[in-house]
Amino acid sequence: MRRRASAAAAAIGLALLTQGGAADAAEIKVVASVGVKAVLEELAPQFERAGEHKVKITFGTAVPLKRQIDAGESFDVVILTPALVEDLAKGGKIAPGTASNVAKAGIGVAIRAGAPKPDIGTPDAFKRALVNAKSIAYSKEGQSGTAMARLIERLGLAEELKARTVLETRSGKVAANVVEGKAELAFTLLSEILPIAGAEVAGMLPAELQSYVVFTAGVGAGAANPQAAKAFIDFLKAPAALPVLKAKGMEPGTP
Repeated sequence: MRRRASAAAAAIGLALLTQGGAADAAEIKVVASVGVKAVLEELAPQFERAGEHKVKITFGTAVPLKRQIDAGESFDVVILTPALVEDLAKGGKIAPGTASNVAKAGIGVAIRAGAPKPDIGTPDAFKRALVNAKSIAYSKEGQSGTAMARLIERLGLAEELKARTVLETRSGKVAANVVEGKAELAFTLLSEILPIAGAEVAGMLPAELQSYVVFTAGVGAGAANPQAAKAFIDFLKAPAALPVLKAKGMEPGTP
């Protein structure tokens, strides 16, 4: 652990040294999808301890966060899905050339801890699990929810499952539905299942049906200290961050 912390500190120090003016202390305002919450909650304090900068993070579901930014919310760093970041860049809200992928996560199946695990190892088995489930849950506006809605439509189960589906609007709380007894199965990013006490990962979607949600970071066009903002993004992509990504159910951001 000490070696890992030293590596993280070295990575941050290098990022700051290469950013010239970034050595001046700054508060970096980050607006980020809840999909990367567990990762940022561990990496941001490491970044702060290794330098003078402070990180203030607002988490939420990607689409509503995009609406807030469109309405005028300020930020130094944004971490959303690629399409949303691209749209922000087109609207002049992201500094040109600063967008880059920092992480990605696949969709997992959550059950209440101790409940029987359904067979979801193949597309046919997964479809049977959906048909047999008393109730299911996924995000109403999150990217994992969008992917699940498309998949259910593709499997021809949209009408059959409609009355048994909970569309979760709470940010990062899809998996909480299995703990609260609202759903037998919940479908969301693995990184959003692991932090929920009382929930258990039954498995990941079969490879043939899996969708990865990629998270892209960008520096705000109006960032007070763009060098510090870029240094933070660089740290999230540094090799020292990889063990944290993996521990939190994520992978590097290459699509």
